[in-house]
Amino acid sequence: MPPQPAAECALCPRLCQFRAENRSRFPDWHNAPVPSFGALEAPLLIVGLAPGLRGANATGRPFTGDWAGDLLYGTLLRFGNAHGHYAERADDGLTLAGCRITNAVRCVPPANRPTPAEIKACHPYLAAEMAAMPQLKAVLALGGVAHDAVLAAVGLKKSASPFAHGAEHALPGGARLFDSYHCSRLNTNTGRLTEAMFHAVFARAKAQALV
Repeated sequence: MPPQPAAECALCPRLCQFRAENRSRFPDWHNAPVPSFGALEAPLLIVGLAPGLRGANATGRPFTGDWAGDLLYGTLLRFGNAHGHYAERADDGLTLAGCRITNAVRCVPPANRPTPAEIKACHPYLAAEMAAMPQLKAVLALGGVAHDAVLAAVGLKKSASPFAHGAEHALPGGARLFDSYHCSRLNTNTGRLTEAMFHAVFARAKAQALV
């Protein structure tokens, strides 16, 4: 098992303070670094930005409890990469098949905006996670921050592989990186990302994972 940030991870002072505030306001929430979801043996890794305040930060499972999870888990169920029923809580019994989900930043940031230093502080966790996935063939990055974090995790320069929705990039070891706009409410409500657009990118990533 790759190393995971401790429940009281102190690498990022601003995120620690925000975590303490949320524990005081919402004592029944997870309010800690959010662990990855899915098996390390999966050939597909999905990387998001960071836990949402009322989503993963509350439930303790990536993309669970907010709008982004509706599109992501709906897509996984449609493509056969999840089984069960997504009920926006960590104990809904949903299981993943052939994929794993994580975030570039493991703790919830204020206003959903981690700083560059906070993103960098979590790079070792993503790098260790990718290295611990022996069958990894495809990575789906949801948004530019996730894209850049994946590149940093494998030692590639951002300038050589710029983010663009639908773009595809070669990674060391034979895996490939696929880019999508983040499946946030902002992107879907404005039409920047439609369900059809997301399904199209996911289908390519899944096809690569099955090679």
